Amino acid sequence: MPHSTHEELHLMLYPWLAFGHINSFVQLARKLAAFPGIRITFLSSSGNVPHIAELLSDSPTVSILSLKLPHVAGLPPGIESTSNATPAMAELLKCAVDLTKPDVTELLTHHRPNAIVYEFAHPWMPSIARPLGVKALFFSTFSSVSTAYLTVPSRRSCSSEMSKAPPGFPATSSMSTVPNYQANDFAYIFKSFNGMPCVYDRVVNCMDSSDAIIMMCCMEMEGPYINYVKSEFNKPVLLAGPVVPEPAIGELESHWEEWLQKFEAGSVVYCALGTEAILSDDSIKELLLGLEMVGLPFIVMINLPKEDTKGNPEELLKKKVPEGLEERVKERGIVHVGWVQQQQMLKHKSVGCFISHCGRNSLMEGMVSECGLVMLPQFGDQFLNAALLAGDLGVGVEVERDGENGMFTREGVRDAVRKVMKDDKVKERKKKWKDFLVDEKVQGMFMTRLVEELKEMVKPCVV
Repeated sequence: MPHSTHEELHLMLYPWLAFGHINSFVQLARKLAAFPGIRITFLSSSGNVPHIAELLSDSPTVSILSLKLPHVAGLPPGIESTSNATPAMAELLKCAVDLTKPDVTELLTHHRPNAIVYEFAHPWMPSIARPLGVKALFFSTFSSVSTAYLTVPSRRSCSSEMSKAPPGFPATSSMSTVPNYQANDFAYIFKSFNGMPCVYDRVVNCMDSSDAIIMMCCMEMEGPYINYVKSEFNKPVLLAGPVVPEPAIGELESHWEEWLQKFEAGSVVYCALGTEAILSDDSIKELLLGLEMVGLPFIVMINLPKEDTKGNPEELLKKKVPEGLEERVKERGIVHVGWVQQQQMLKHKSVGCFISHCGRNSLMEGMVSECGLVMLPQFGDQFLNAALLAGDLGVGVEVERDGENGMFTREGVRDAVRKVMKDDKVKERKKKWKDFLVDEKVQGMFMTRLVEELKEMVKPCVV
């Protein structure tokens, strides 16, 4: 089958099997598919296809192809994303993805897209794409500061000193060093499971062997880090812009709406620390007591271990809430297990502060809201995202923690919330970046430039 004609740019997308990664690819697909002459083919395992199809239902130029995940010993049937996998299962998922290589080769041979967009789980992608004349484009779903600190070639020489930035790291950064608890967490990327390549090797090999790197960021926000990544890999780095989330669809559920309406504009603190972070009982206690000390109304989303959600999660949660707190804050505080409509919650006029775990998607949702941002990162790239926004850009406040064990106190929570609610300079900087991010002309410019660069890059393949 021949490559696409000059009138069409056909891109195949294959994200890692985690919803955060899939959603970033979906956002990219939606924005690219809005341009005339661009066709997208989206690959994922069959179990994820309904979720992807729903998200892309209004993008007619995006088609979705289902991959059957090969059997891997130790990986239970039906585990097709990290959302319902233990850490050990997630490692086995990487093995299953590696075994999709023959099927992906067949699809590339049949469909002959101009380029395939892939990520760290597919270090073999360039080796099958290049012989077919298909460009292999690595798409980073992480901030450029995370890539710059953790997964550049220079990091290899100082892998035992994760508390220090790699050689050549931007001198202007607020992250020349990080606390030991973060460095210990980062060491995971060099850990090998069952003799497989570690995360660092997968990522660096993927980026190094690609034809180009696409990043969800812009020079305005992360310029020094983007330039450092370019210098480390010495290849084209294409920028998709920050990929601001689409506006929320639907109204906030009525019971939340009714509760929030009782409070003044900008007075409610909303806290959600992602779908994967499980706080210790001590951390739950300090978080809730800290919010009580603030004196403002609050909503806190708490995750419980998966095995604990099969019984009565509300009863289990009550055991973790400090004694007497429920009675003391019953008119102004809610502690909730489960999912809520986060974008709608952040858009509500009564919500004035967002305590975030600093995952990329949540941070962007917070950045385009009117809410003040409090950073309480839990693991991995979240620490660096928080440092970028609270340190380099000064648009929020990070909760102070013990540098060795990462523990935080109720006083630390109280002080961070109060500061972000009262500090006019932080508010001004946050508003400046919010206006930048919601400017459709600016965001459209990022994608227009990306499309132009993609078309230029695949020119040799065009008939």
